[in-house]
Amino acid sequence: MGDVETLDLISDLPQSIVEIILTLLPIRDAVRTSILSTKWRYRWATLTHLVFDDTCVAMCNDKGLIENNLIKFITRALFLHQGPIHKFQLSTSYLQCCPDIDQWILFLSRSDIKELVLELGEGEWFRVPSCLFNCKKLTRLELTRCEFDPPPGFKGFPCLKSLSLCQVLIAAEAIESLISGCPLLEILSLSYFDSLVLNIRAPNLKYLCLEGEIKDICLESTPLLVAMSVAMYLTDDIAEHLEQSSSCNFIKFLGGVPRLESLIGHIYFTKVSI
Repeated sequence: MGDVETLDLISDLPQSIVEIILTLLPIRDAVRTSILSTKWRYRWATLTHLVFDDTCVAMCNDKGLIENNLIKFITRALFLHQGPIHKFQLSTSYLQCCPDIDQWILFLSRSDIKELVLELGEGEWFRVPSCLFNCKKLTRLELTRCEFDPPPGFKGFPCLKSLSLCQVLIAAEAIESLISGCPLLEILSLSYFDSLVLNIRAPNLKYLCLEGEIKDICLESTPLLVAMSVAMYLTDDIAEHLEQSSSCNFIKFLGGVPRLESLIGHIYFTKVSI
């Protein structure tokens, strides 16, 4: 009797409480709540935040089987989902370059997606599909190990407030255009870029994190910047460039950020042996 009463008590919880419970659960466990009772069947399908990772499926020694099971799990979850999806996060080391990701992003582009996080592992680089650039309501975009090539007519993400690019293949001029096309941008993180030369125009930028081989950074229009973290990998070529440049914007940028409160810098000397 006690178990039945407990089940009835859980089933009669207010919808708002149910949503909180489901949000706190890993997506795999949230989906499993469908077996609790008919009242819980597909309640998870209205979740607005979907986070998928390698724990969504059982691990085994067959990598191909894990990939197939993960693709099936995510595809089925999206197929059964009802209502808007505000956040989609995929963190996996198994689906580096998978055509199914293109279809998922196409589906999300029609669901008013606001937060998109793609963290892909080692292997072939995933090329971001063109449908991503139609997601005009994005407020947060995080890409890891992707190839990002905006189309010629792309004007930016008008609602984007947080942008993180880590090990992303993208031309320097495309980065500048992307940043300037996000007028509400407040948080910017660029990691593991080679020989980076960048002119940042972001009138609402508050937090900036840079890591990689940095040749020159100009903060031309960042009047609200309050915190900046820079980790430079100093190769022989970059060191020579800094020594020869009499007008290096990176060295004298402090005058252009009057509200700066926190500045953290690290320099790592690297030497390539031949």
